Amino acid sequence: MQAASPVESLLPDVVHQAISVAATAHRTQTRKASGLPYISHPAAVASILVQAGVSDPNMIAAAWLHDVVEDTDVTLEDIAAQFPAEVVQLVDCMSETKYDEAGTKIPWAERKAHHIREMSGASDDAKAVMLADKLHNMTTMLDEQAEQPDFWDRFNASKEELLGYYSSMVATTAGIDELSELRVACEQVIAALRGA
Repeated sequence: MQAASPVESLLPDVVHQAISVAATAHRTQTRKASGLPYISHPAAVASILVQAGVSDPNMIAAAWLHDVVEDTDVTLEDIAAQFPAEVVQLVDCMSETKYDEAGTKIPWAERKAHHIREMSGASDDAKAVMLADKLHNMTTMLDEQAEQPDFWDRFNASKEELLGYYSSMVATTAGIDELSELRVACEQVIAALRGA
């Protein structure tokens, strides 16, 4: 039996397993504008949570897994077979429903409005993962729009619609003191995106 590397021995099993599942699920995907391997995004989301003081391994695992159900062939049932209920609940909360029961793609505005309603009633832990996700996405957007004049044209919604969605998601965390640092960081990036 091969001994674990020093880095692996520092990771709780649930986080190590989440990294493995996420890396496999996203292995062929890249980020839209940058072309970076997609796994760089969940890695950044997990890192943002750790930097914000989150130490709960289930939350860190959910950060690694937050897009697998929404954007890959991995199902919530697959996650439930491998991870604790808390991780499953967090991943479920982070996953948008993109298609209706008939298999028709749900319009962007309807999908986002539903996700905002879902997040409004979500746990503080789910909201923390969401803020880290939005912070990384928006920070990346801020960098990319400076380099690409037609940056906003590649989205299915206008700049104002997108920023309105981000603002509404961030607003679901109002009044949660433990999330104020992440919330303020998100609000600052939204302001920068609006002004750019």
